Amino acid sequence: MELMKHRIVILGAGYAGASVAGRLARRLHADDVDVTLVNAEPDFVERVRLHQVAASQELRQRPLRDVLAGTGATLRVARVTAVDVDRRTVALTAADGAGGADSAGRGGELGYDTLVYALGSSLDRRGVPGVAEHAYDVAGRPGALRLRERLGELAPGGRVVVVGGGLTGVEAASEIAEARGDLEVALAVRGGLGDWLSQAGQRHLRGTFRRLGVTVHEHAQVEQVGATEVLTGDGATIPADVTVWTAGFAVHPIAAATALEVSGSGQIVVDGTMRSVSHPDVYAVGDAALADGPLGTPLRMSCASGIPMAWQAADSVVARLTGGKLPNMPLGYVHQCISLGRRDAVIQLVTADDRARPAAPGGRLAARYKELICAGAAFMVAHPLPYPARRRRVAVAGTAVPTGR
Repeated sequence: MELMKHRIVILGAGYAGASVAGRLARRLHADDVDVTLVNAEPDFVERVRLHQVAASQELRQRPLRDVLAGTGATLRVARVTAVDVDRRTVALTAADGAGGADSAGRGGELGYDTLVYALGSSLDRRGVPGVAEHAYDVAGRPGALRLRERLGELAPGGRVVVVGGGLTGVEAASEIAEARGDLEVALAVRGGLGDWLSQAGQRHLRGTFRRLGVTVHEHAQVEQVGATEVLTGDGATIPADVTVWTAGFAVHPIAAATALEVSGSGQIVVDGTMRSVSHPDVYAVGDAALADGPLGTPLRMSCASGIPMAWQAADSVVARLTGGKLPNMPLGYVHQCISLGRRDAVIQLVTADDRARPAAPGGRLAARYKELICAGAAFMVAHPLPYPARRRRVAVAGTAVPTGR
């Protein structure tokens, strides 16, 4: 009797999910596995560049079918609405919300033997009044396009306030200020500007903001967003024709609604192989997973975390299905690359657990390096090396999932 193929389903095609799909499909024999990648958009979106989209820059289109070409993996453009980890099924709806899910307009449910959950994160509004009604964001491509359209409507002298002093807020404020020098751009941060950076990094960041004319409101906890202003906790009012909300990201709520063990933030708790500690047939990568770094501190939500996590998960799935050796790659950091417009950046060197080292080179050379990092991340999604010339055969096909080691 012919055994059924082992069904591997990957949910989400960001940096982590797309990397898992390509790496798995290239390493496992197509006669033994069906690899399906589910994503709400047909294209791979370079999330780390969405502030550039908001500033009216056109990015290269990267269709996921091209990314998966030649791998044997199948793309299914659909939205995930629920996961049943007991029945091993995923509920889907069409990406446009009209129902159906697969390429023929059919569907609604997709079964799996191994699931890789990579749905990532979205904008965290933190329950602040007015954010949903009045704020714009760069958390996804639709939001970035909406912000681009609104910025295009602003006359010279228009006031833009970016809320949030993390990487996304810093990059968005500097990109908008450089692209639209006729606007008044401000950044509101809860603490000090770039207070996670070294002294050298902070000096460069402050110097760049002065050059770009970005006004910084430090220790400004935004409590409310209105149509023409933002209000801070100390009663101050910051005028804003456009408010850009970047104050954190929250994971997709689907995992927390399942029987999977999740953290207080809703992230799936995984072991060192990116496998769920409660359900051995489920793996999680990227922003959706709570994984420890080399010193036991959780990996931060970032592309820098997502791609190595994806490699670890894919190689772990391959090892368990083929009887190979599990990978033992420590996950850690080298630097944080922060773009400050198209002609400037700061490269903050960090320890393996992401604490700032003294060195933080900046300037045009740093901007070129940052560009190489962004381009390299997109390249690695489409070319998830290394993988063997000969694909490995699955030792246990069908619905049986090896759970040892």
